[in-house]
Amino acid sequence: MSAVGEPARERPALRVALVAGDPIRQQGLMAIIRGGGHAVVEHHGEADVVLVDGQSIDQYGAPAVTLGRADCGQAGALPADATAVQIDAALLAAAAGLIVRVPSLPSPSFEALDDSEAPLLTPRETDVLAAIADGLSNKAAARRLCSGTGCGACLAFQSR
Repeated sequence: MSAVGEPARERPALRVALVAGDPIRQQGLMAIIRGGGHAVVEHHGEADVVLVDGQSIDQYGAPAVTLGRADCGQAGALPADATAVQIDAALLAAAAGLIVRVPSLPSPSFEALDDSEAPLLTPRETDVLAAIADGLSNKAAARRLCSGTGCGACLAFQSR
């Protein structure tokens, strides 16, 4: 942010490499890039940032902003139908070293377990957690969990 009375800085003009498989889409994205005051460059090595449209992400060297791809660690991830303002803002942010995400994009995360998969805890572990949740002491938990088994671990806990 600029201080009060300080003139606002001019936006930087970026060098943007564009990766798009569809020639019509490529022309539209080039117009968006140029409309933002940026230059389109041919080689990724010359770019400040790379705009990738629905293609697989390679290591381009420069930060990449993708359109229509899931979040897989790139600098920017936007939906395929992102507006020109969103694309321009993402390019500027990624070139500045920021990470850009929108809430609607899927991100890598743990998925809910299917009911057919194995449970996370064994029945015995569930019993132990229930005893802890009930606030039982070690001795009381051992009495509840080991009634009649006579195993060495249970006898050790019961004697505490």
